[in-house]
Amino acid sequence: MTLGDLWRVSNEYGEDAIRPLPWYPGNLAWHLNFSRKELRKNLALESFHEFLKHESDVGNITRQEAVSMVPPLFLNVQPDHHILDLCAAPGSKTFQLLEMIHQSKESGLLPGGLVMANDINVQRCDLLIHNTKRMCTANLIVTNHEAQNFPNCSLAKDYSEVYKDTCKLQRLEFDRVLCDVPCSGDGTIRKGHDMWRKWNSGMGNQLHLLQVNIAMRGIALLKVGGRMVYSTCSMNPVENEAVVAELLRRSGNSVELLDVSCELPELVRRPGLSTWKVKDRGSWFQTHDDVPHDRKTVVLPSMFPSSDITEESHAGCGDFEMNTDNRSSFSRNCNVEETRKINHDMDGVSIGSTKNLDCTSNIMNSKFPLHRCMRIVPHDQNSGAFFIAVLHKLAPLNGSQIQGTKIQHTLGKDRIEQLHKEPQPEARPYETILTRQHNNVLEVDDDAELLGRRQNLNMDNGTSKDKNSTEVEMVFNDVESGREESGDRMKKLQKQSRWKGVDPVLFFKDEVVIKSIRSFFGIKESFSLEGHLVTRSTDNARRMYYISKSVKEIVELNEQVGEQLKIASLGVKMFERHRSKDGCSCAYRLSYEGLSLLLPYISKRILYASPVDFHRLLQYRTINFAHFVDSRFGEEAASLMPGCCVVVLVEGNIMLYVQRLKEPLDDNVGFKNISGHKNADSILKDPMTIAIVCWRGKGTMNVMVSPPDRKDLLERMAYRFGIKASTEEDEKFYPKVNGFDQGS
Repeated sequence: MTLGDLWRVSNEYGEDAIRPLPWYPGNLAWHLNFSRKELRKNLALESFHEFLKHESDVGNITRQEAVSMVPPLFLNVQPDHHILDLCAAPGSKTFQLLEMIHQSKESGLLPGGLVMANDINVQRCDLLIHNTKRMCTANLIVTNHEAQNFPNCSLAKDYSEVYKDTCKLQRLEFDRVLCDVPCSGDGTIRKGHDMWRKWNSGMGNQLHLLQVNIAMRGIALLKVGGRMVYSTCSMNPVENEAVVAELLRRSGNSVELLDVSCELPELVRRPGLSTWKVKDRGSWFQTHDDVPHDRKTVVLPSMFPSSDITEESHAGCGDFEMNTDNRSSFSRNCNVEETRKINHDMDGVSIGSTKNLDCTSNIMNSKFPLHRCMRIVPHDQNSGAFFIAVLHKLAPLNGSQIQGTKIQHTLGKDRIEQLHKEPQPEARPYETILTRQHNNVLEVDDDAELLGRRQNLNMDNGTSKDKNSTEVEMVFNDVESGREESGDRMKKLQKQSRWKGVDPVLFFKDEVVIKSIRSFFGIKESFSLEGHLVTRSTDNARRMYYISKSVKEIVELNEQVGEQLKIASLGVKMFERHRSKDGCSCAYRLSYEGLSLLLPYISKRILYASPVDFHRLLQYRTINFAHFVDSRFGEEAASLMPGCCVVVLVEGNIMLYVQRLKEPLDDNVGFKNISGHKNADSILKDPMTIAIVCWRGKGTMNVMVSPPDRKDLLERMAYRFGIKASTEEDEKFYPKVNGFDQGS
């Protein structure tokens, strides 16, 4: 795919064919306005589509539904924030959050924050790990828990003891929490055509209590002063405004609903609803009192816009009218007066002028400022639908607020199991910002976002309780309640060394091995290895993962509380044990995934290659020392002791010459300057430097980079240097060595 192809496509289909999303900061998100049919028939578009898939595989871009990128933007993430993504799979928003904390990172320096991504399903955790692996970050932990029961790993007996020892982490708390909860998914109906067949109005009722409990757990884990975003891809007020109202009711003065109308001004959004009706078994109800007695355990009071307000922080009806008068318009193209004239038709409940929202209306109105919520509807900006609410924690939850609320909810047993244990169907390992719409808008190739968020319950709303139904007690259990567990259970928890089926997280403490690695690669003391390397195997430690300081503190806390966190993945792979018999003095080799982090601190085992030789290494993977174009580079490679090494691409506007030091050749191939003005340290610290991991064999140099990454590097070199793939004659001259085995 070339830029010329893009220009030809743009000229053929108009300016809107390829355009940046106006509301996304920095023009970092782009939208393509093509249908799937057009993608397949147009050769230029077909090659561009393949280009997108490849770039997504190597982590250069993330393909995602445009509107699903909105919730993380309202978190106002900073590099030092600890962020919890409670319902993270398939991982597109997690990847977005990781990009945010790494944005201002200097080369070789890790941000002070971290992202903890959680999902209930093991298969979906695997998909989450696969999608976030492309980020190659040491600041990520992936966990496998029920979101509503996520542990806080507290060492303190009560909340007052949490901050007594400021030098030591006492409990899990997060600066930002993303609650992108499971929902009915009716907001995806334009791209997910099967929703027309599977959706029913009862799906939102079934999920309401789970959504409340997940969001309340998020508030409990949120630091005072922190921000939480609650979001769904549904337009059902039972899943949206009703949940937010219940959160405000339970939290009282501890939480406020923020007005973020001034943030992302280019984003077209509508205000939240203040009144709605609830449907059950084909009937509509305005209040919980109207619900038949035998359905009151299914249709809950919290689903209605209740006016029973006890919190002083939330104003009455008159204050609500004042707020609606002052609120900003839902669209950047509409003023407040135009906004008032628009009616939101909710099955007979017309919400038009704010004059209808008075205290004497027959329809119940919520007294919470729910207009501060955001509704993104498809026909405003040709997108999917989304609901977003931004909450700010003002104070710790008190005892009455965090006490478990026991509510009996009647659901079919098979529905509960399907809701919590539904496996992830086969999906492509990427998502897309290219939204699938009708007419002339690009169609999404994957349904990972939809499949990940929709709980396909398929319950007929008109049927009565069947034989499989059961009384299921869904209890909000908050660890902050200080509820004491029995002594036997606590002892059992302390003895538990790992979760069933999950490998433990073990700190690698073999000082001899760590010293040998540091000495072999010349890793500077300023890069701390001790206490930052973990392994998932109890013997032989085949792979070692590097974790940041923030992740290390959480792992240590988890050890002290008896491994309450079920950690599926963490950190970035840094070292791997090799099986080579070439006589290498170090038992471990570098991993390409962790090279960008470690490169500025390596002082040994480094070679600098010209663009031509670097390109040949990538293309043929294995090259004899005598077959390099630059004979000096071949000599330097041959002079190295067998084992792992790093090859760095040396580039510039003119031919680059490397001036060797006068000392004899040894393992540390040193350089005075490159191109007369760049020294080796400045090149290694440059974030734009391209380097690969290689293995110096008996007579060959072997590239240790995955095929997708090699393809990516080859395409980048073709674009920057104009170096094309070699011919078949060249391949005969540079035969591949198939018998090489280093144990990767």
